Amino acid sequence: MLRITDIISIPLGEIRFITSRSSGPGGQHVNTTDSRVTLLFNVDKTSSLTQLQKVAVKGKLRRRINQRGVLQVNSQRFRSQKSNKDSAIERFIELMQWALKPVIPRKNTAIPKSAKRKRLDRKKRTSQKKTGRKTVDTSGEY
Repeated sequence: MLRITDIISIPLGEIRFITSRSSGPGGQHVNTTDSRVTLLFNVDKTSSLTQLQKVAVKGKLRRRINQRGVLQVNSQRFRSQKSNKDSAIERFIELMQWALKPVIPRKNTAIPKSAKRKRLDRKKRTSQKKTGRKTVDTSGEY
């Protein structure tokens, strides 16, 4: 079981791993190994998440989820397949925790009086500066 939060755990049976040739360390030589690991998790078919949680995950991680509802996490930072697998699992847990964190709506606050006063003072100074630049008509005619 992968523990995502205090309440949510995902069984390892719902997660698949695919290995492929890495373009990073250890992936450019003739005697290469399949060191890149791709973690696959089907958000639509999981029984570990409620419908609301699935919607939240699909909304926040939409760029990582394909049309079939499969979340993909790749790792190819390390030379060893096991290290990349562990890294992919860590990243998956971080992503799921972020996606399942509730969004707290912003409370509108009043603009402080000091901020209004500063803005009006700045406007007054600008106005005085511009009126000081005007040419004065000395002909006496109106």
